[in-house]
Amino acid sequence: MADWRAVTCRPHSLLLGTLLLVLAPCGVPVPATHAPAPPSARKPDEEGLAAPRPGTQLALVRPPPPPCLGPGRTAAKQLVSHAALELDRGESARALACADEALRASPRLERALHLRAAALVELGQLDDGRLAYAQALAVDPDDPETLLGASELYATRLAGGRPALSLGRDYALRGARIALRRRQPDRELAGRLFLAAAMAENELGESTQALAHAERALALGVDEADGAYERGVALYELCRFDEARASLRRVLAIEPDDAWAVHQLALVAEASGDASLAAELDRRARKLDPAGFRSPVEVDHDTFEQEVRLAVKSLPERERRALEAIPVEVAEVPELDDLTAVDPPLSPSILGLFRGPSDGEPCLPVDGPSCRSIVVYRRNLARFARDQRELREQVRVTLLHELGHLHGESEEDLRARGLE
Repeated sequence: MADWRAVTCRPHSLLLGTLLLVLAPCGVPVPATHAPAPPSARKPDEEGLAAPRPGTQLALVRPPPPPCLGPGRTAAKQLVSHAALELDRGESARALACADEALRASPRLERALHLRAAALVELGQLDDGRLAYAQALAVDPDDPETLLGASELYATRLAGGRPALSLGRDYALRGARIALRRRQPDRELAGRLFLAAAMAENELGESTQALAHAERALALGVDEADGAYERGVALYELCRFDEARASLRRVLAIEPDDAWAVHQLALVAEASGDASLAAELDRRARKLDPAGFRSPVEVDHDTFEQEVRLAVKSLPERERRALEAIPVEVAEVPELDDLTAVDPPLSPSILGLFRGPSDGEPCLPVDGPSCRSIVVYRRNLARFARDQRELREQVRVTLLHELGHLHGESEEDLRARGLE
């Protein structure tokens, strides 16, 4: 089964650099036989200092930042409080400056380390933010607020694939347990942590766990729109389409222009067999968020079948021989019976499917003489690919993935070979 899942995390600066051109004053022309003096030998300017050369360490030196709270007000706790205030206001650069100043006064102050990490992430400095969260958790590994920030970073911001998503999920679940074990349990914080876990699990394809944690988050009073969205995504992945539709409509009752909920409702409509409603909702999602949702690659059924035939011809000889006795079919979207033949169900967004036992196992008498087949799904592949070239590549990848199942490989085996 080749798998693709719709992105489940909804969106929650352009830095302009100025190049200063230093023009040397006009002077007496230098004879052609003399090379110009090297920068280190040039005469100092009027203040006695040579202008720093671009790219040198001196050119990168910045003036010291102004005090966060003014002269003489350097108490670390005051600085931390002000950093938190600035972060809440959206003044991330100011929050970072205040947190840094607090850490100069008290280098292992847990709250300052957390705020510094959060400010770096908000400023888009994700690698620095990742290291800052690691430092904060090294000082206090059991702070649930720091665990929440680290979880959201790994689950929604860093492009680390499954390892990053798994780490984000683990941080969230650990933080939720700690928040609920406090002498005075922090239900609101625990709810946000369970929601972060559900977001990561939906991306990982762990839909049963995602559903349980989204419902736990809602019971703890997390933002209803966010919780209902993650719940709706998990229900869609579990092929419980009526429940998914109700949950996603709840999101739109709260936030009518939520493009991600509209997009997910389009997927539910398509999986339920209502192609016209799916197309209408898809157009609406693209109108609400043109940058977030692109149109599917335009490829009709006949052209797609031709792409599949060409992909088969391009396979290694061993795989072409394997397909001589196995039909390769083309379908628009997966059949519900195929998806629900296993528990938990397969995702409605799969790109392809291998039916039957592996080539090392016999067919059952009830299956007839040919019990194996491969099917690829036109609409899912057209939505997954960014252009015709990627569509052609993904058709071939999907065939290789399903052939891997024919040969007895698991999803983990195929993932390790780059065929997720």
